[in-house]
Amino acid sequence: MKKKFLYLGLLSGAVAFLAVSCFKKNGVLQSQSGNEAVSYNFDIRPILSDKCFACHGPDSKKREAGLRLDLAESAYAKLKDGKGVAIFPGKPEQSEVYRRITSADPSYQMPTPESHLGLLNEGEIGMVKKWIEEGAKYERHWAFTTPVLPAVPEVSNEDWPKNEIDNFVLRKMEGAGLAPNEEADKSHLLKRVALDLTGLPPTVEMQKQFEADNSDKAYEKVVDQLLAQKTYGEKMAVHWLDVARYADSYGYQDDEVRTQWPWRDWLINAFNKNMKYDQFLMWQIAGDMMPNANKEQILATAFFRNHKYTEEGGVIPEEYRIEYNIDKTKTFSTGVLGLTVECAQCHDHKYDPISQEDYYRMFAFFNNSKESGFEGDISQTKPAKNPIMTISDDEAKTLLSFINRPDTSRLMVSVLGDLDTLRPTHILNRGSYDAPGRVVTASALPAVMRFDTLKLPQNRLGLAKWTTSKSNPLTARVFINQIWQEFFGRGIVKSTGDFGMQGDLPTNPALLDWLAVDFMNHGWDIKRLIKQIVTSATYRQSAKVTDEKLKADPENIYLSRGPRYRLPAELVRDMVLSTSGLLNPKIGGPSVKPYQPKGLWEAATSGRGTLRTYQQDKGDALYRRGMYTFIKLTVPPPSMIIFDASNRDHCEVKRSKTNTPLQALVMLNDPAVLEASRVMAERLVTKSTDIETNIRASFQTIVCRQPTDKEVDLLKKYYNEEASMFSKQKENAAKVLNVGEFPHEAKADKVRAAALMRVINTLYNMEETITKS
Repeated sequence: MKKKFLYLGLLSGAVAFLAVSCFKKNGVLQSQSGNEAVSYNFDIRPILSDKCFACHGPDSKKREAGLRLDLAESAYAKLKDGKGVAIFPGKPEQSEVYRRITSADPSYQMPTPESHLGLLNEGEIGMVKKWIEEGAKYERHWAFTTPVLPAVPEVSNEDWPKNEIDNFVLRKMEGAGLAPNEEADKSHLLKRVALDLTGLPPTVEMQKQFEADNSDKAYEKVVDQLLAQKTYGEKMAVHWLDVARYADSYGYQDDEVRTQWPWRDWLINAFNKNMKYDQFLMWQIAGDMMPNANKEQILATAFFRNHKYTEEGGVIPEEYRIEYNIDKTKTFSTGVLGLTVECAQCHDHKYDPISQEDYYRMFAFFNNSKESGFEGDISQTKPAKNPIMTISDDEAKTLLSFINRPDTSRLMVSVLGDLDTLRPTHILNRGSYDAPGRVVTASALPAVMRFDTLKLPQNRLGLAKWTTSKSNPLTARVFINQIWQEFFGRGIVKSTGDFGMQGDLPTNPALLDWLAVDFMNHGWDIKRLIKQIVTSATYRQSAKVTDEKLKADPENIYLSRGPRYRLPAELVRDMVLSTSGLLNPKIGGPSVKPYQPKGLWEAATSGRGTLRTYQQDKGDALYRRGMYTFIKLTVPPPSMIIFDASNRDHCEVKRSKTNTPLQALVMLNDPAVLEASRVMAERLVTKSTDIETNIRASFQTIVCRQPTDKEVDLLKKYYNEEASMFSKQKENAAKVLNVGEFPHEAKADKVRAAALMRVINTLYNMEETITKS
């Protein structure tokens, strides 16, 4: 019997090892059968990109021996010394590349020891050899080929899929020997989808309604209900605010206030009215150039004006004007195209087929702006920089009625606007503003898709049309990937901001292409896309994980379990405020300054401007959603940064995920969390003196499920211990309750309220509370 168990243990360990070994470093399943053809895109290019392209890639200035291994014609051609070829299709032993990667001679082998790139391992060498034997066929980079609609694959378990997404996921899952989890129970599923679609946990009333609805359409009805809420637009806007590097100050040393928040109101409204993604991009890239452009279309272009702006005396205006346009170019290329184009600012890109000339031709689209590099120091500051759009009281009541104004004063927003005459764009030697080289004209990246100057104007309107063309291989894929990341914690392409040669390969290429083409074929409809995702069986799985699945697929690449990760920073605050009943549901408007530790702004100020000291808001402004918290670029909101929020210093498409003791300390000590605990406790003890009733009510409101009897007993024990202590030291109860500016419940018993406040604060500190599971 012992031998049997030992054998089974070894067998299961071997299976787990093989499953893990199937992954390349970029997370794509390698060919498991020796009979499968080697793919250049998915097997060979990642090796060449890591080991060879630094010296034999697109960067002409760093290229050794005149050899390019990223192009077939160069790799097949005679070498510079006339002795042989780098790659001889069908004959690895006659290929200089193969001879050098297998050599043990340091003076001959590649990569060279001096490059510090490391030698190829046996598996990589074998892959290169097999590829050459099969004809060394090159392929265009997968992300630069226009996606086509793949056939929906057949699967063994035909009962599991709820839509096409599931067929693609299950096909991969079955190939890896994995099976999907069961569907999550109603309470966990409702919490997950409510947080994903609105950023807020479901109310107790919604929980009870969903639990009681046993119809086949119960879940779909909840999804439709959540998509129709105004809070949907707020949740969707949070990611795009990161992309747009939105902040409420100019940055740099003086970091004065600016008023870009009307654009944020436009953004929320665009998502709520389900503006189609192609139009969404068109307006933000070139709304001011649309025929008979109205003020809403012009306001959309503020997307590109959210960059930092200097108000320091003594600067060189041209240096900063160039810097602002570099920022716009990076925001467009990273946020919309998913490429690291900024690597070609000073020289040709080392890995992607993007030359320095290509970079400055794209830069040229933004270089004709009326924007100047400097409009005066902080003594001449104003809340927007030229070109400026003003919004009158009448306009805010009619065309721009979605703007939530605090008063009737005229608003100013920085927007895009071009000069009447064309400003020449130079290739800047080494990327330096004061080293102009030859002049180039505006054009998009030829490696991605040809920019047809006969059909497209060489301005931002032409760029917008090129970007939203169904033939553009990147636009839909990149957006799909960002949306997928929002729901599953990682994109189908893990490197969300890099679809280039050094980026990760898609874990499910067919699924990504199917979603991208289907999205475009259905009018770039964002709500439809999101409903597809959240109603799939893939999304609805339980997040439970077995040891076997964790060993075989630690990153959940095959999606054989539901998503489980901590809420984004803004949503942690929203969860606390909404469950306590403190949340101010107002949509839009200026940013607010909630509780913050004293002295932070004062310790990092130039001593000039209106933001030199932190002036905390009062009343309802203290209880706005996290997305409305005032972001000062030099001192971002501390609790948000601790929970990995973007500092909005630059375009960001993927936030880091950390787990530190500071996060627990925030939940234990942040006045906003303590105040929410106090307010909820006072309200509950005023309505009922029954301990168990109050514990069960607070648990379901905060954790979004019914507690188990064991959990109730544990919390009752804690409550009784705290109540006993406070009854002996009633002055301590008053001290504990003395937090926050929200009015106290006069009739609340202080001992009961303080003890229940401690219990509620414990609930807010539970991992489950701030985790989407």
